[in-house]
Amino acid sequence: MIRQVQLISILCFGYVSAQVSYTIPEELQKGSLVGNIARDLGLDLMRLKSGKARLYMGDGAQYIKLNKERGELLIHEKIDREALCRHTTPCALHFQMTLENPMELFTITVEITDINDNSPVFQKEERIFEISESAAIGSKFMLEKAIDPDIGMNGLQRYTLKPNDNFILKSYPQSDENKRVEMILQKELDREKQAHVSLILTAEDGGEPQMTGTMQIHVTVLDINDNAPVFSQTVYKAAITENSVEGTLVIKVSASDPDSGTNGFVTYALGNSMDPVSKLFRITRDGDVILDGQVDYEQNKMFNLDVEAIDQGGLSDSSKIIIAVNDENDNSPTINTLSTSESVPENSALNTVIALMSVNDPDSENNGKVNCFVNENIPFNIKFTSNNFYSLVTNNELDREMASGYNITVTCSDEGVPSLSSSLTLDLLISDVNDNTPVFERSSYEAYIIENNKPGLSIFTVKATDTDWKQNARVSYILEDSFINGIPVSSFVSVSADSGVIHAVRSFDFEQIKDFEFRVKAQDGGSPPLSSNVTIKIQIQDQNDNPPQVLYPVQTSGSVVAEMVPRSADVGYLVTKVVAVDVDSGQNAWLSYKLQKVTDRALFEVGLQNGEIRTIRQVTDKDAVKQKLTVIVEDNGQPSRSATVIVNVAVADSFPEVMSEFSDFVHDKEYNDNLTFYLVLALAVVSFLFITCLVVIISVKIYRLRQSRTLYHSSLPVIPYYPPRYSDTLGTGTLPHVYNYQVSRSTDSRMSDIKIGRADSQNVLMMDPGSTGTMQRIQSEKSILDEPDSPLEQKPPNNDWRFTQGQRPGPSGPHMPYGTHIRWTPKNGTRATGGPEVAMGTGPWPQPPTEAEQLQALMAAANEVSEATATLGPGTMGLSTRYSPQFTLQHVPDYRQNVYIPGSTATLTSNPQQQQATAQQATQQALPPPQASAQAEPPKAAQTPASKKKSTKKEKK
Repeated sequence: MIRQVQLISILCFGYVSAQVSYTIPEELQKGSLVGNIARDLGLDLMRLKSGKARLYMGDGAQYIKLNKERGELLIHEKIDREALCRHTTPCALHFQMTLENPMELFTITVEITDINDNSPVFQKEERIFEISESAAIGSKFMLEKAIDPDIGMNGLQRYTLKPNDNFILKSYPQSDENKRVEMILQKELDREKQAHVSLILTAEDGGEPQMTGTMQIHVTVLDINDNAPVFSQTVYKAAITENSVEGTLVIKVSASDPDSGTNGFVTYALGNSMDPVSKLFRITRDGDVILDGQVDYEQNKMFNLDVEAIDQGGLSDSSKIIIAVNDENDNSPTINTLSTSESVPENSALNTVIALMSVNDPDSENNGKVNCFVNENIPFNIKFTSNNFYSLVTNNELDREMASGYNITVTCSDEGVPSLSSSLTLDLLISDVNDNTPVFERSSYEAYIIENNKPGLSIFTVKATDTDWKQNARVSYILEDSFINGIPVSSFVSVSADSGVIHAVRSFDFEQIKDFEFRVKAQDGGSPPLSSNVTIKIQIQDQNDNPPQVLYPVQTSGSVVAEMVPRSADVGYLVTKVVAVDVDSGQNAWLSYKLQKVTDRALFEVGLQNGEIRTIRQVTDKDAVKQKLTVIVEDNGQPSRSATVIVNVAVADSFPEVMSEFSDFVHDKEYNDNLTFYLVLALAVVSFLFITCLVVIISVKIYRLRQSRTLYHSSLPVIPYYPPRYSDTLGTGTLPHVYNYQVSRSTDSRMSDIKIGRADSQNVLMMDPGSTGTMQRIQSEKSILDEPDSPLEQKPPNNDWRFTQGQRPGPSGPHMPYGTHIRWTPKNGTRATGGPEVAMGTGPWPQPPTEAEQLQALMAAANEVSEATATLGPGTMGLSTRYSPQFTLQHVPDYRQNVYIPGSTATLTSNPQQQQATAQQATQQALPPPQASAQAEPPKAAQTPASKKKSTKKEKK
């Protein structure tokens, strides 16, 4: 296999063109290698894949295919050169290969060489001639020529005739490389010697190996026919228009024979009957050549026919007919798209190739000349390149925003008469490029917002549009960095990136800032992004949020400013002018003045607009010196705000008179101010004390509830409850009065007794340092006990107070649970050691007594003491174990049932004088020193419910 590679690179209208050619023999098997196109063109294999390489062979059969993986051209279908090209030389396949991105076009030519695959063939295996014996030497007899489709040395080369005693062969070369052969008589025939002659005609080609074809010739020798037919022309030429109808006369041939009779009658015959071309024509007995088929100029432009004239005597002559086919404009241009782009960027440069096309018109001359053009008003043009190739290119700038796509119609027409044309429509999309910046609806914005707005309030919305597409048209809004009075603008407003809504970040105050400007940038999502900005001015609208401020007269807290009006002042006298301002603006700052409160409304008036205070009548001597005017200043806002000012006016002619009147006014003003302060302070203190007491009471209740539950469920001793009048006032566990007493106990509680003796000055009342009692309370209790009318005054002994055995406190069960131990102080003041201990029985503790029950118990105790001192002798003790020195006060029984005297240190005696002395001494010891007595309150009489209620009201007040 011979391969010839020829590369021609041309840069034409934006694409690269190159040419390569190969030579291969015919009849190669499928898959045979033609050539490595990638290597021969210097292309990378990846380029073949990315460029979507493909072959375009037109409308013919696909004999060649491309293997992109290896970059090779392979045989797709077996190629028969004789079927493909017949006798045309050279025989070649012409096709193209295209690549995209960038667009490249390569022309490929594959020449098909002939091989000796066909032998010469005669149409008939035998031929019969009838020749007269009188035929002259040199007479010619045309033989049927053999057909060999091969060309060159593989085609028909020569004929041989055997035996050749009477005849020789003469061949004539023709344009179709087939040789016309004649048999010439070289020796007279003698019918008497040989009536039949048999010959073998052999046709040989020049291929390797040589191939031949044979035909039998049978000659019958007839009697005398001494003249052969003769054609009038050696060569006949004719022309016929393609697409002529069948039966059309092409040409008329004629031959003459001088013989007479049947020997001079000539018949005609067309040779090459095996050739398909000869089937398109037929010849009549009169020599008329008639069209017998469809003639197509694009298939056959010329026909060569052999014609033979034969008389009845067997003599013949031959001639040649050349028929030219005239072209007719019967074919429209054929448009084939080699490569096309579905889309093109809108920023493509001029002459960017959009599509490559091949345009063919098989007609000839003007009928085959083609002109192509595209529809009008589009930015495209079609240009001729070479070899019937056209390229569709851009000839103007593209703008997707104006036209997102085009329907391009390519029309090609020939120059025939009438002209034929073809058209092809291409759909082309214009891909977007980020070449448009966002555009705001306005060149600048101005918005209004009322002051005191809520942060986050939407002020207004900016809108920008981008005429680009998809991501390139997606607009985002950005607040540009700037400063307003040294503060970043981001502290004032914010902008939503997606919607462009501008929000207030803070609450605005018209009195601080009335307007401000900032810039918002709109940026698209292209790469690189494009942006534009716009200036936005925010106007703060005033709101009536500031009351008027009085500048004059000046209000001071320490002194009083008064305007003097002489008593001789006439009507319309200008007393003073109230000057006020409002920091708001517009109607919110329009002020009006009115008198709200005035001492004498018939004396003064104030100007509604100017605030001037004038007299409306003549000042008289009856008018008070001190005049107080309350002027209210209101603005015109909705709702309106106001301020008041007090104007003091002195109606007097002299300054001392004014001073005497206004000194009291100052005192009253200070008094009113102090009173307000003390009222507020008192309210705060009372509230605090109330809350504190409430918390303490709740805490004590909770504590007692928990303590009672704990003691009820445990065996620990219970803390006794002491009535208010005879409980442990000083926390020492004794009565308020100091007594000396002796205790004698027995095993039987019924026999126990107590004897109260005189007070012992040596015995000292010991106070617990942690005690919370006060001397004032002790003195109060002593005074109550010492009052003659007191309900606690000691009564004569009453036998009804004694207790039965069941009512007496003491053990209530067979065993003695553990109790609290009390040690008593004996008469000599030393602390007792040892001594038996008495434990009180356990049981439910009584509820706290009422105040009346406490007084009744105290009276019963006094009676007990009186009776005991009268009946018991000195130095004796008859108390039971329940009243022993070890008596436990923590287990005091219900005094409403069993009344007894606990904790006394008195010594029991039966001497009345001693009893009286002892009582007086105890009373003197209980009284406080003179200083304390002087400060103590006087004794109070017993209070009735009415008097008690009245005293309670006084205490609260």
